[in-house]
Amino acid sequence: MVNLISARETFGETLIEIGAENDNVIVLDSDVSASTKTFLFRNMFPNRFINVGISEQDMAGIAAGLALEGFIPIITGFSMFILRAWEQIRNTIARDSLNVKIVATHSGLSDFADGSSHQCLEDIALMRVLPGMNVVVPSDPISIRSLLKQLIRLNGPCYMRLGRDYAPKIYEGEKDIVFGKANILEEGSDLTIIACGLMVHISLEVRRKLLEYGFQASVVDLHTIKPLDKELKKVCEKSDKVVTIEEHNIIGGMGSAVCEMLSEKGFRVKRLGVPDMFGESSRNYLQLLEKYGLNVGALTKNILSFVKG
Repeated sequence: MVNLISARETFGETLIEIGAENDNVIVLDSDVSASTKTFLFRNMFPNRFINVGISEQDMAGIAAGLALEGFIPIITGFSMFILRAWEQIRNTIARDSLNVKIVATHSGLSDFADGSSHQCLEDIALMRVLPGMNVVVPSDPISIRSLLKQLIRLNGPCYMRLGRDYAPKIYEGEKDIVFGKANILEEGSDLTIIACGLMVHISLEVRRKLLEYGFQASVVDLHTIKPLDKELKKVCEKSDKVVTIEEHNIIGGMGSAVCEMLSEKGFRVKRLGVPDMFGESSRNYLQLLEKYGLNVGALTKNILSFVKG
């Protein structure tokens, strides 16, 4: 992949823009600001930055209190350890529909070197099940900027999932991304590929490979997992075959959400993601994706088998 841009650096830089426009925005970090890049916001707005320490549960509780006072708190940390606060997110933030924004970095397999303890493959499932929780997974730097700004304007709890670094550019302008509306990046009549996050870029590469075998695929960036775009059914009607690709456990994630929507319409759906297992340590992120069948070659092979079958 070329022209790689750090997702978390884009996040940190966008926070500065948001902070300059809105004095009510307060950023809370769980002592990983160097990794989440929220130190950029801290340097610009030290009075609106709180380092809670390695205490994600307390961070969620403090954010809830700030939201009740009319502020817009953004809580940040590694996605795996944000889940330590799932009880507080469920019982305090989501149950009371508080205006707290959760931005979780290092999601999926992107924290490749630290092994399964740090690789988060369950967060989409756990967050989308919460009533009233909005869930977004941007696919590139432009969509990170656009969706983060939109979530700040949206009243209510939100969860944004970011990778560690790899984020090839897909979009040209922020106006191309609208919260709650899936983006059709390519159109084809043989199957529909629905993806989120880094898998959107990889799906575009897979589409080019499929063309060599005579199959035309639509590629959809489903950046908003919850609420799902109601028009998604119409997008899939060009073909009865749908493939979902995600850097997440295939149980409960984006693919499951799509199946819930399409199940009554007779579509054939193939879910591709990480099998029901934990990750492992690796010196190379792309090699880790290959191991779990999320590289272009393995995905193309799986999809060809599905389409031909």
